Amino acid sequence: MGAAVSGSGSGSGSGSSETERAAAKAALRRAALAARAAGGDQAALERNLRAALASHAGQVLAGYWSMQGEPDPRPAMQVHDGPLCLPVVPGRDVPLIFRRWRGEALAPGPLGTSQPPDSLPEILPEVLIVPMLAFDSGLHRLGYGGGYYDRTLEMLRAIGPVTAIGLAWQVQRVDSLPVGPFDQRLDLLVTDTEILRPAV
Repeated sequence: MGAAVSGSGSGSGSGSSETERAAAKAALRRAALAARAAGGDQAALERNLRAALASHAGQVLAGYWSMQGEPDPRPAMQVHDGPLCLPVVPGRDVPLIFRRWRGEALAPGPLGTSQPPDSLPEILPEVLIVPMLAFDSGLHRLGYGGGYYDRTLEMLRAIGPVTAIGLAWQVQRVDSLPVGPFDQRLDLLVTDTEILRPAV
């Protein structure tokens, strides 16, 4: 197993400009992609994710179709006691939508994704498994730069309660991440070695 991502970013204080945050995030993304390629213990990750989902039985769960070395949430999704859905990218700079999924064949989507066909009904998730490139102990995540999950979480949280569960390999952890005003914090985070929860 590879080493954790090295480096840290400046916080969201007044001294951090948007340009500085963008540059810091770009550098972290390059390092995080290399670190994530080392992977981790899929069986341990699945156990931890199932434990994190145990208290959400009956709720609508949104996962994702893993790609490019992302941890795979599907084994834990398959034993979830509740409806499942997967994200759809409807366009640039807009929130994701979610379609009910019962194992149907997926269609190619933007950015190399696989997504449910338009024939399946839309549904709002109550629990959302979120992929990422890196994370820190403050439950901040570094995404791919498109802002899809940040916009989606902002929208869902404005509608009602939703639990955002980050999923990552432990090697994706960093000391700290540069946080901007639109970055959405996770509610908990699951790796192959731990379940991170908010500090009390």
